[in-house]
Amino acid sequence: MFAWMAENLATIIICAVLLAVVAAIIAGMIRKKKKGKSSCGCGCADCPVSGNCRGK
Repeated sequence: MFAWMAENLATIIICAVLLAVVAAIIAGMIRKKKKGKSSCGCGCADCPVSGNCRGK
């Protein structure tokens, strides 16, 4: 078991870092959604589908 982990240590570290980055991105998206911010980053005034938004 330890030999396998030693052989694949670089892959394990890279996967852990990528997982942490993805988790941080998702957490940031959830925080923005809870604050009511737009997912595209711009205002809804000029958006052609602004009438379909749930939260105003």
